[in-house]
Amino acid sequence: MSIFGNIMGKIFHHKQDKPTGQPVQPAPAAPTLVAPQAAPVQSAAPEAPTQSVDVGAVLSEMASMQNGGGNYRTSIVDLLNLLGLDHSLAARKELADELGVHAGAPGTAEQNIALHKAVMTKLAENGGVVPDSLRN
Repeated sequence: MSIFGNIMGKIFHHKQDKPTGQPVQPAPAAPTLVAPQAAPVQSAAPEAPTQSVDVGAVLSEMASMQNGGGNYRTSIVDLLNLLGLDHSLAARKELADELGVHAGAPGTAEQNIALHKAVMTKLAENGGVVPDSLRN
């Protein structure tokens, strides 16, 4: 999966990634008869959410669980770190190529700022509600 696909998945499916905290029920001792059902077909590509996702609220919630989350509002490195994704220079170069960001030399503040803006723009294009505070 692409780096942006991973970012989108972490944000758009944030609630689905949480453990429920409920114990797993053991299988019944005696088999029960149930009508067979067709298995659902799953696609390999991340799907756009059926409803919009408040990106600011999701990131704020994630940050509160991780001692503030650093400066994820403006820093691509802190954003990737908050999401538990690789934030190395190589990963950021790959993300820049993926999103067509060619501002500044790789790893410079100029490129990192442009990457953060591009990620937020792309999240908005894919159904995310991105507040202005995350876009600028």
